[in-house]
Amino acid sequence: MAGYVTIDDTKVPIEGQRNLLEMVRQAGIDLPTFCYHSELSIYGACRMCVVEDARGQVVSSCSTPPADGMAIRTNTPRLMHIRRMMLELYLANHCRDCTTCAKNGNCKLQELCARFGVDRVRFPARQPTEALDLSTPGLVRDNNKCILCGDCVRMCTEVQGIGAIGFAYRGSQARVTPAYNRTLGEVNCVTCGQCAAVCPTGALTVRSEADKVWAALRNPQKHVVVQTAPAVRVAIGEAFGLEPGAISTGQMVGALRRLGFARIFDTSFAADLTTIEETNEFIARLQRHERLPQFTSCCPAWVQAAEQYYPEKLEQLSTCRSPQQMFGSVLKKHYTRQEGVDPADLFVVSVMPCTAKKFEAERPEFADDGRRDVDAVLTTQELARMIKAAGIIFGEVEEDSYDTPFGLATGAGVIYGASGGVATAVVREATYLLTGRRVTELALQPAPGLPGVMQAELDIAERPVRLAVVSGLGNTRRLLAAMDDGTAAYDIVEIMACPGGCAGGGGQPLPNETAQRTQRARGLRTADKRQQLRLAQDNVLVQELYRGWLGEPNGHTAHQALHTSYGHRRRIAAEAAGRQAPQVEIKACVGTSCYLHGARDVLRRLSEELERRGIEATVELQGAFCLERCDRGPNVVINGREYNHVREQDVPELLQQALAEAVPQPQH
Repeated sequence: MAGYVTIDDTKVPIEGQRNLLEMVRQAGIDLPTFCYHSELSIYGACRMCVVEDARGQVVSSCSTPPADGMAIRTNTPRLMHIRRMMLELYLANHCRDCTTCAKNGNCKLQELCARFGVDRVRFPARQPTEALDLSTPGLVRDNNKCILCGDCVRMCTEVQGIGAIGFAYRGSQARVTPAYNRTLGEVNCVTCGQCAAVCPTGALTVRSEADKVWAALRNPQKHVVVQTAPAVRVAIGEAFGLEPGAISTGQMVGALRRLGFARIFDTSFAADLTTIEETNEFIARLQRHERLPQFTSCCPAWVQAAEQYYPEKLEQLSTCRSPQQMFGSVLKKHYTRQEGVDPADLFVVSVMPCTAKKFEAERPEFADDGRRDVDAVLTTQELARMIKAAGIIFGEVEEDSYDTPFGLATGAGVIYGASGGVATAVVREATYLLTGRRVTELALQPAPGLPGVMQAELDIAERPVRLAVVSGLGNTRRLLAAMDDGTAAYDIVEIMACPGGCAGGGGQPLPNETAQRTQRARGLRTADKRQQLRLAQDNVLVQELYRGWLGEPNGHTAHQALHTSYGHRRRIAAEAAGRQAPQVEIKACVGTSCYLHGARDVLRRLSEELERRGIEATVELQGAFCLERCDRGPNVVINGREYNHVREQDVPELLQQALAEAVPQPQH
């Protein structure tokens, strides 16, 4: 028997709980937290979840494992005083413009202050006001509202494996910031928005384009159309009291109609189009045994990560645009001619679960003569706020349907919103095209030794096809490493940056955790099964688009309108300045990719070796933000000569060889 813990005089059995906090919540007590998140490591800094044991000792319940016979109390006067004091201290260095904050009404600090009766701020603010970080199209970073809970830092590092933000300085000067106090737009942020999804205050929020959309809707010269992504229909209802996963397509379309959009289309239509293009591309590669595995390219955060960290794999990415950008191209190039609308007057809005879609829409690859294919991107959160601002009572909206010709979608397009959806759609299509068999389900199993990765192997036209599905960039990094060292091999790999895929996108309603993502994905799979048409090639309106305009899949016209290419992306242009030196220049890359492979140790060892040799005065040692050799790191450049895959133990010999002629060694 594992024993029990007595919580407020109630015995709770120990049944594998990791900490006291889990046991307290199991007992029906809602202990407050800021820094605790079930998907992240234990931090124990906020001190809100403190409990008092039988000896009167106060401990953090999130970081204390349960032990048989323990007795704790959760709401003594002492604990209530500690929590109130902590809230007052948080408020002392917190921006108090709550009424205009994007998180107003959905802020954990605001909620807990109300819950514990903190109705005034006794302590004056001491920190100077910082400017907003508006350097990325998808996110707003407001350090004035940061409470140093560390959720964003741990999400970015532990789950996403990016490390774009971290803690700097100590004591009262501690802050969360990108490296060297740069902006998010200057570092390696991929705009996935998962930091904003876990931030309990308004320190990280979605950057809104609602005002831009309102202006277009009120402009009589503009023909404003909107497309909505599959994952929005199973999440928008959460903002109006519905359960996650509830399919609210009809009410959502009805609300969009009342907001004033001229036409309302389904991005799932473009997902069917993507499936056909990507499947034909995959079959061609499979038959020629070239550029395999094929990586999906629907997720803009993954594409940006590939450009930054894996430039050697870019040729293996599908050249297909994402459904959002395919739809934008179709609307600007085909719909305008069909409807007699001047492309300059067409304003295309996307409603997406994803903050990275805002970045994608601004990419120069998706604009002709400076005119973007998608003019504005709203997240699910922004659409919900627009509906509320218009006074529309969502629960009373009469259901409506999407407009033709781009309102019909198959189940293949709908499941794009959940992890595994793209791969399932492509395999369905490939199986049918090569064998004539209709397969609707894909038996995915966990990949051994690769957390977060699902895999399947099936025979298509007497050839085994190996498939992998992964969500979360941290899991992606581990999968790619396994593929590089030969311990895993696949023919097609679906990658989604957000855990759970688009259902867990950074722009979805809050809370946006495992439970909500799971229910949303279940709702999408239910919607797929309800569809009478489940293969993309069965979409008659997509086939009509090919006959009337695009021609053959992957043909010349289709390639011009629906495909693209990507290139290596510089993450940070500037460098960290080092000492000035007259003779030798050494640059050691400390960008995130090199950093994760040991660049910090290499830089430290370089400094130590220079000092040991007595030549530090004649050498300029710099930490470079990015040398654009992410696939070969850690990287060091000495007087223009590049050294790759440098390890700490390599430094003495490397310096001996590289500096023999350039630096005169001191005489002893």
